[in-house]
Amino acid sequence: MFAVHCKDKPGHLQVRLDNRAAHLEFIKAHIDKVVLAGPLQTEDRQGMVGSLLVIDFPDRASLDAFLAADPYAKAGLFESVTITPFKKVFP
Repeated sequence: MFAVHCKDKPGHLQVRLDNRAAHLEFIKAHIDKVVLAGPLQTEDRQGMVGSLLVIDFPDRASLDAFLAADPYAKAGLFESVTITPFKKVFP
């Protein structure tokens, strides 16, 4: 598994909103690989500033292909993407 932390570019909320439906459909199409996924929010919980995913892929190359195909990535939404191998312990 991999933990993926995506930080949106400043001022790109509209890019996120414009591509949200396609992104959600993309995630649903790969739901068998998704352990958890959701938006990172502003402190007041009124806006979105990134994404956090825990994804189960057998290797980094498969994960990279998945991430490159995400509509958010194709739209240039992210300022940075941090990928860390992850081991689920609980629950």
